[in-house]
Amino acid sequence: MCELLGMSANVPTDICFSFSGLVKRGGETGPHKDGWGIAFYEGRGYREFRDPKPSVDSEIAKLIQNYPIKSKAVISHIRQANVGEICLENTHPFSRELWGRYWSYAHNGQLEDSSTHFPASFYLPVGTTDSEQAFCWLLAQFRLNFTDQCAIGPLSQALHQWCEQLRAKGVFNMLLSNGEYLFAYCSTKLSRITREAPFGKAQLSDIEMNVDFKEETTPHDIVTVIATQPLTDNEAWESIQPGELVVFKEGVIVERFFSANAGAA
Repeated sequence: MCELLGMSANVPTDICFSFSGLVKRGGETGPHKDGWGIAFYEGRGYREFRDPKPSVDSEIAKLIQNYPIKSKAVISHIRQANVGEICLENTHPFSRELWGRYWSYAHNGQLEDSSTHFPASFYLPVGTTDSEQAFCWLLAQFRLNFTDQCAIGPLSQALHQWCEQLRAKGVFNMLLSNGEYLFAYCSTKLSRITREAPFGKAQLSDIEMNVDFKEETTPHDIVTVIATQPLTDNEAWESIQPGELVVFKEGVIVERFFSANAGAA
């Protein structure tokens, strides 16, 4: 399986600390050595970095750890390949344009016969992963059922129903963003933590690195981090429940939907 990392914040924030912990899991403290990627939003602008090399050996990953790109929405992924060869086109996150915005997406899990159950229509996969197939199907559902004037509530509710369909065909842990909202859906494993005043210290689990957030923030900052597994060992992370979709805007939960079969595998 792969691992996911996401961030939603109310002020432009760098993710260097959390990303440094995730990088170690890409071939050193974890087996996810089949590529990595990260996407940053800056207003309506979008930066994306991907590399099919293990993140622990990637010069691009080193750049990201040392270059504090400020963003209010971030999605990152380290890959342990199960469908599709190890190559750049199969490396997450994937992105497409919809309603004049960049949408980015990363998936952890495996789906049964995805091209049959979730056929591509308007959007076509570039690579050969079940993950990208599902992304193209999801965005097509948005396009077919909503417009750029849609409210976030009905759109999120529909997304939850579509994620439930995907989950029924395998494991579907997902992060999705358009730069304004960050959607996190849990099939089996996903955790979150919201950091706000009073800020404290955090220690990464995978590397000897700590930070005192009160020295890096203002009292008004709100930063939520989502990860497959908690990245720090001295903070209280909250598990997202199987079948739950959580929608964040500027670090705050704005929508939340639960499965009728909560707790099912």
